[in-house]
This record gives sequence, C-alpha cells and structure tokens, in this order.
Amino acid sequence: MIKVVVAGGGWSGCAAALAAAKAGAQVLVLERTDMLLGTGLVGGIFRNNGRYTAAEEAIAMGGGDLFVAMDANVRHKGISFPGHHHASFYDVCSMEPLVKRVLQNYGIDIRTQARVVDVQKYAKTIQAVILDNGEVIPGDVFVDTTGTAGPMGNCLKYGNGCAMCILRCPTFGPRLSLCAKAQVKEFMGQKTDGSFGAMSGSCKLNKESLSLELRGKLAKEGAVVLPVPPNLIKSGTLGKKACSQYALPEYAANLVLIDTGHVKLMTSYFPLNDLRTLPGLENARYEDPYGGGVGNSVRYMGIAPCNNNLKVDGVDNLFCAGEKFGVLVGHTEAIVTGLVAGNNAVRHSLDMQYLTVPRVLATGDYISFVKEQMISEAGLRLRYTFSGSVYFERMKAIGLYVIDRAEIADRVEKAGLTDIYSRCLV
Repeated sequence: MIKVVVAGGGWSGCAAALAAAKAGAQVLVLERTDMLLGTGLVGGIFRNNGRYTAAEEAIAMGGGDLFVAMDANVRHKGISFPGHHHASFYDVCSMEPLVKRVLQNYGIDIRTQARVVDVQKYAKTIQAVILDNGEVIPGDVFVDTTGTAGPMGNCLKYGNGCAMCILRCPTFGPRLSLCAKAQVKEFMGQKTDGSFGAMSGSCKLNKESLSLELRGKLAKEGAVVLPVPPNLIKSGTLGKKACSQYALPEYAANLVLIDTGHVKLMTSYFPLNDLRTLPGLENARYEDPYGGGVGNSVRYMGIAPCNNNLKVDGVDNLFCAGEKFGVLVGHTEAIVTGLVAGNNAVRHSLDMQYLTVPRVLATGDYISFVKEQMISEAGLRLRYTFSGSVYFERMKAIGLYVIDRAEIADRVEKAGLTDIYSRCLV
C-alpha cells in the first residue's frame, strides 16, 4: 500500500492527508505540537469574499470535508465587517478535536509531539524522515506543510517577537522544514519596505476581560468596530501585516473585534496600556500571543520552489502546501493547496498524470497566479488571498468570484473535476 507521510498538521496538512487517504493511500500525519490546525487554532474566519467561491469549488470537487466541519461549528455566519462580506466564524475553542475526528474517520494515523528534524535521502528521493527522538519513519511520498513562521530566532531578527505565539516554539521545539532538510533552496517573502517576513495579522483577547456590554454586542452581532482616538492610530504597522486584506485605512482608524470563541483583534499588535483606554476594554488581556501588546509571530521565512501541481523542485517524491507553497493568507487557501498536494502525492506513487486545476476555476487560477507573481521581488512583497487585496480584485475582474452554489458546481462539472477528490486511485 502507498504510504504518504505529511509533515505538519495545520489546515494544509490536514487537507493533504484527507486527499491522500481518499485517493487510497495509507497516511501518517506528523505534528510538532500537541494539537492540529496550527494558526487555525486562533483564526476562525472563512467564506468571506472569494473564499466562499473556493470553498464551494472544493466541496463540488469532493474535498469539502473540512469546510463541512467548519460549517457545522460556526458561531456566526453571514457577517459583514470592513472590506468583507458573507463571512462565517468557526469556534476556535472546539474546532481542533472535531477535525481530528474527521481525519481519524478516514483511517489517518495522527502523531502529535512528533517533530521531524532530518530526512534520509538517496539521490533525488526521500526515503524516510527522522524524528527528534531518533525514530526513522519511511514513506513512499512526502508532503511538507511545516509552514513558514519562526523559529524564534527569525521572529526576533525580522519582527517584534518572539511573543510566544500559537506555534509555541519554546515548548515543542522550532519549526524545521522538510524541504530545507532535503537540500531544497527556499526563499522568503517580504514586507512592503523590502525587509523579510511579515507579522501575523491578528491577536486574540480573553473574552472575559471585556465589558459585559461589549461581550453582549459581540455575541449578538459577531463583529464590533471600535473607533481609535486620533492620537492612538498606528497606520505605520499596516505594511508589516501578513494579512494584507486587512491593511486598509479602516483597520488603522478602528479596532475590529470578531467573536471566534475568544475575541479576535484584527491587528498585529497593540500596546496594552493604549488598548485599555478604549471603552469596554479597560480590563483587556491578551490571550494569544501573550505579548500581543508588543509583537507577534513572523511568517514567510521558508517558501519552497514548486510547480502548479505542488511538486517541490529538485526532489522526486516531495510535495508542499499552505504557506510552504507561497505567500498566501488563510485557512481556505491552505486547504485548497493541501487537497491538490495530497491527491498528487498518490498520483506520483502510481505514476499517474498529476492533477493541475485549470484556471477556469478560482482554485486553479489562484495557484497559477501566485506562482507567476512570486518570481519577481515585487510579487514577494504582496499577499495572496481569496478574501481581499490583489487576488480578490483579480477574481472579480475576470469573473471568478461567484457565490451561487449551483453555478460553482456547474463550473466544476464543465472542467471535468466533479468529485475528483472522492475517487480512489489505488
């Protein structure tokens, strides 16, 4: 039986594992920390703007399990907030165990606190990965979804870190890249000023530390916009954000709060003493990162060269997804790249033609567009997401942004990809 080993249990790793399992492989997920989902443990936003289109494409293609799980675990749906429409917010407090059960239902083996530190490689083929306890785990094909954030040294060097972010490098050891260990030359994204990396785009507040009135409004409306006094406006931080879809004037002039179980604060960092001068936030406390008053994690520090079917250049049996694939933002973006990588991992082992999603679908155009843009320095300073900024504008301009489910399903059918991820290939 084909054995696919996925390094990294974030949204892209979970999606790659599902796609590979549904295609008929034996799948093992190795996650460095004690929980799946990575930044999805503090994210929670999906179906906003063009992410709705991408999610429905994945569902029509037979890879919608994770989106169905999110839909089943929403706190709010159909929410509008600055620059975003028809958004859903899943509950970050209960999402991870639900996703874990979804994977286990497909027979996927999940090993947490299993940190990959090296590979065994012969010529251009990875034969096994090595864990920090010395265990050697062989496989037929590998998927690198280890992300691009950190480790601590990079957060300190390139940003306002380390602020003890959700990735918890001090606790579980630093992130290590499968690609780098396989001697693939990675590259880095940039901020708007040309410096390397980008700051994670939001923080999390303890809900109980907010006023009763503000908590009630969040529970009812899902999102609250609080004006920032002119003397506290910090517009200079917008260019540092990974989430460029929120690098809008509204996010400098206001604090946008979103109810995802905890309270998501849509800014990279905000001084605690300043935060506590705002009505309803007099007793506010950061939940993640704990140092959210001064900094956040730094991302885009290790992107792999790959092609449109997510195969990594220079290694015969290695694929990648999520931020390892490109300067992307968001759970939806991670999932759709993970689905392609996981499916193609199995196709590789069977010597089948790789799946390349055509550009008539938003997913295919997104993957192709991102790869085209990142060959230039200017392209490495942009962020690519279905939910805003340069790619969402492109979606609208070329007619790929659609929120009619029947129309999206029809596009997928015309592309010949209906239920492509549900087909057993073995």
